[in-house]
Amino acid sequence: MSPESRRLAGVLLIVMPTVVFGGVSLVSLLISDPRYAQNQLRQDFWRAGHAHAGVLLVLSLVALRYVDEARLSERLKRLVRGTIPAAALLLPLAFFLSVLSPEATEPNALISLAYLGALSLGAGLLVLGIGLIRAEPTARTSDSKVAD
Repeated sequence: MSPESRRLAGVLLIVMPTVVFGGVSLVSLLISDPRYAQNQLRQDFWRAGHAHAGVLLVLSLVALRYVDEARLSERLKRLVRGTIPAAALLLPLAFFLSVLSPEATEPNALISLAYLGALSLGAGLLVLGIGLIRAEPTARTSDSKVAD
């Protein structure tokens, strides 16, 4: 793993406990804040934000494992290292911030961050996928095919 990927993986692992804290916060809101329990939209969006944060952080870590094996320029590798984790921030932020008010009945304009996050995620995954398809098989990969 390259130093850039290792460093970013370390940062993502340090950030991961914030997702755990978010889950605990959601449980405490459900138990102790009647206004939160009465707003179904807010509950759904915050639940979606929390789920997207966790899943996309894990996906970011998995992608980092592959980015250095992909046949991509350094510039495209940096793009992949940036876009997939960016989606892990943008999508949850869209869900959380678009219904921040306990009285929200519809998402505000910040929901557009979700589209930006989806675009970021799609671009990063597409570039990484193409880079992996273009990559030369390693000795370990070709040995395992012979063994099968």
